[in-house]
Amino acid sequence: MSLHTRRVMRLSRVILLLFLAAQVLDGIFTYVGVHALGPGIERNFIIATWMGIVGPLPTLIVAKSVAAAAGILLYSRGLHGTVACMTGLYAAAAIGPWLIIYASW
Repeated sequence: MSLHTRRVMRLSRVILLLFLAAQVLDGIFTYVGVHALGPGIERNFIIATWMGIVGPLPTLIVAKSVAAAAGILLYSRGLHGTVACMTGLYAAAAIGPWLIIYASW
């Protein structure tokens, strides 16, 4: 295996780990935010609806598990660029807003 191939594989693994970390952080931040500020803080209608039906913790466990599994599936199919884009999207659209909310407390 060439040095270039090893570097690309290492980078793609780091991206996958960052994606999975983003899922965990988003789940934790959402859970804390919902408990501190109420379920109205969740802007995803589907997630908010399920939180009202089964509660925040089961909803977030299922939602984040499905998202993580989807990321792993994309990675296993060689769609590393898609995983990288999704990681950036989560950082900007999920983690970032929570950090702004927490900074304002």
